[in-house]
Amino acid sequence: MTSTNEIRRSFLDYFAANAHAEVPSAPLVPYSDPTLMFVNAGMVPFKNAFTGLETPPSARATSSQKCVRAGGKHNDLDNVGYTARHHTFFEMLGNFSFGDYFKEQAITHAWTLLTKEWGIPADRLTATVYHDDDEAFDLWRKIAGLPEERIIRIATADNFWSMGDTGPCGPCSEIFYDHGEHIAGGPPGSPDEDGDRFVEIWNLVFMQFDQAADGTREALPKPSIDTGMGLERIAAVLQGVHNNYDTDTFKALIAASESLTGAATDDESVASHRVIADHLRSTSFLLADGVLPSNEGRGYVLRRIMRRAMRHAHLLGASEPLMHRLVPSLVTEMGQAFPELVRGQALIEEVLEREETQFRRTLDKGLRLLDDATGGMASGGTLDGETAFKLYDTFGFPYDLTEDALRGRGIAVDRAGFDAAMDRQKAAARAAWKGSGDAASDGVWFDIAEREGSTEFTGYASTTGEARVIALVKDGQQVDQAGEGEDVTVLTNQTPFYGESGGQTGDAGRIWTPEGLEIAVETTGKPLGRLHTHNSRITKGSVKVGDTVHLAIDADRRDHIRANHSATHLMHAALRHRLGEHVTQKGSLVSDDRFRFDFSHPKPLTSEDIAAVEAEVNAEIRANEQVSTRLMTPDDAVAAGALALFGEKYGDEVRVLSMGRKSEAGPNYSVELCGGTHVNATGDIGLFKIISESAVSSGVRRIEALTGEAARQWLGTRDEALKAIAGTLKTSPEEAAARVAALVDERKRLDKELAEAKRALALGGGSSAETASADEDIGGVAFSGQVIQGLDPRELRPLLDETKQRMGSGIAAICAVNDGKAAFAAAVTDDLTEHYSAVDLVRVGVAALGGKGGGGRADMAQGGGPDGSKAAEAIAAVRDALAKAPA
Repeated sequence: MTSTNEIRRSFLDYFAANAHAEVPSAPLVPYSDPTLMFVNAGMVPFKNAFTGLETPPSARATSSQKCVRAGGKHNDLDNVGYTARHHTFFEMLGNFSFGDYFKEQAITHAWTLLTKEWGIPADRLTATVYHDDDEAFDLWRKIAGLPEERIIRIATADNFWSMGDTGPCGPCSEIFYDHGEHIAGGPPGSPDEDGDRFVEIWNLVFMQFDQAADGTREALPKPSIDTGMGLERIAAVLQGVHNNYDTDTFKALIAASESLTGAATDDESVASHRVIADHLRSTSFLLADGVLPSNEGRGYVLRRIMRRAMRHAHLLGASEPLMHRLVPSLVTEMGQAFPELVRGQALIEEVLEREETQFRRTLDKGLRLLDDATGGMASGGTLDGETAFKLYDTFGFPYDLTEDALRGRGIAVDRAGFDAAMDRQKAAARAAWKGSGDAASDGVWFDIAEREGSTEFTGYASTTGEARVIALVKDGQQVDQAGEGEDVTVLTNQTPFYGESGGQTGDAGRIWTPEGLEIAVETTGKPLGRLHTHNSRITKGSVKVGDTVHLAIDADRRDHIRANHSATHLMHAALRHRLGEHVTQKGSLVSDDRFRFDFSHPKPLTSEDIAAVEAEVNAEIRANEQVSTRLMTPDDAVAAGALALFGEKYGDEVRVLSMGRKSEAGPNYSVELCGGTHVNATGDIGLFKIISESAVSSGVRRIEALTGEAARQWLGTRDEALKAIAGTLKTSPEEAAARVAALVDERKRLDKELAEAKRALALGGGSSAETASADEDIGGVAFSGQVIQGLDPRELRPLLDETKQRMGSGIAAICAVNDGKAAFAAAVTDDLTEHYSAVDLVRVGVAALGGKGGGGRADMAQGGGPDGSKAAEAIAAVRDALAKAPA
């Protein structure tokens, strides 16, 4: 018997020997095709090569492409396990010609491989051609020698392939294998064609036309070939079995399921074992390709597949989570051909175990409710839609899981009632949202989300992609199209652009088409927490709803943002290590040029604290450990030691980010909940530097910091400034600080000496006093009034105290003039304060200086004015006030 692995290898080797470049399977997520949820055919990765948007890897190619059909119009989920050939995951063997060979050589290769290389009897094979494709009909007669009755003309679209309403298209030629008269069914095109006797094993697509919007077709200048052969189907043929689940790979997986559950494969359990084997493959490959279970988009489809398999494990009597224990068997069977399974095995097992553990908690509750609702219901009955919706809404049962659970009892589900209950919930949610206080114009986002669902974010794995435009918003209203020069918000079904949230700023970049559309995306928002809005300006061309567009973020800007965001996590951990576990994040702003981080702490950080935090973070950066992400429930994540970040909104599932070296206790240096984008390894951050630390409010501090090139440039600027200072001081940069300190000390000493000299001059009547320093007698009261240039205003009070002490009894006033402004002070000895107030006298002097007010006590007061040129007039005004005062 030929194994499935040997069949795959022999197919690829045959075409490689015939000048075809062997191309590895593309990931299951088709980021370059927005019309597909998953890659569902072998030609999908080559779509742009066929349309001329990309240059193919070579003129000829061959591959074994991973495919999933479990969502959208290509959805085989409900049939899997109950038929011989339906799968959620399958491999498509294919050979491709990009304008090189055409029909004759494609048919020759197919016939040679099937009959000569693999030895399939020619009399078991039948070919179909499109009804007017005489060329293919004649080639089958010439090359294969098939009789006319085994070359069947088909007039339906089954034998004419097109990429869409417009573009490349052409007739097909399908090859069928006859499993024998003992199986019911007739050849293709006959009344009994739906039977299982004749099974399609290979489809040859002759891409020879270009279809216009009006339906007319023109011949392509370089016709091409696209073929697809289901590996599982051809394995069944070559291994002499009729059912795909009887081939070696599936038999091994089913045997593992039997062993672990203890349930033999009999009529009652065979469907469950097949479901588990098939769904194990699809879930494992999706996880290996970066899809994680969630409540939206691809992640939701993955979760549906998982839960369907887990439900069947429950039916087989598995008392503990089963799926993760089957992964080693899958890796043994398929890991050599697909090394991503080996690399991702630990993650696959972890996610499957966690999902099944979580699902089992709700499964029992849901099944009890289902049993209560259908306990008295006989076969042929129908479960009401309200109950089905309650299962979905309360227990997380997808509708199809409820259908599957009741299938064996012959009970249907009221789909119309389920949909009506769903619509009522949406209406209630909408009404509640409208009452939340948001601006009425923001209702446009709810309309779009309700109609289109959430935007699928593809930016964790890619910086580019394709998408379908689902809405355009201008001036708060939805529009059908927008043109050059207009500011418009563009929404697509999927996007690599990160929407601003959790402190991380939104991505910028461009949206474009090969036809000439150019849209500059200035930033990306995230209204309702589930739509990504590209806030943009159209610089060229026009865009309309429904268009397929290319998206590319500013990758350099994203790299800077990622480095800054990852640095916040490392710094958070370092702050907690240095200052204590009371430190928690209170807010952040992560942009491309720097980041800001607010945290709880009662006092300023010392220079030693800052140095220690910088050193610890940079040590983790130099260690260059890989950054890992897991998906967990919030409770499980926090229980595992993850820190929840301020500003994030957490749903049923959260991304848990681990970075830095592991400690002796096991956890990584930093483990936090975060939905943002991050570096692949800590070394990508490059360098970390704190540039400021300040207070935000009572008990909250703020750090601003730089990473990477921005940090290097900042340090470089500081270094140049230090060199300039050292040059001015005529010393080395290393000695500059000591030299500056010495100069500061010298300046302080000189300032002190100068102040003392000025005071001595003032007390001794030196030349710096512009008014006569001799005491005057005004109405029997001694008065000393002086104007002193350059006197430090802080010296006024000590100088007046010394003047009062010298006078014994009297009144003194001094006006200090500096840089055109004046400080004015007056003092009254204690024996005169009953009759004279220093406050009143100061206000007289301040008024003369062009100022207002002044304050102090009756014995000492001070104020100031803007016009230092009137200092003498201020002294004269006090003198006049004393002369007029009553004795």
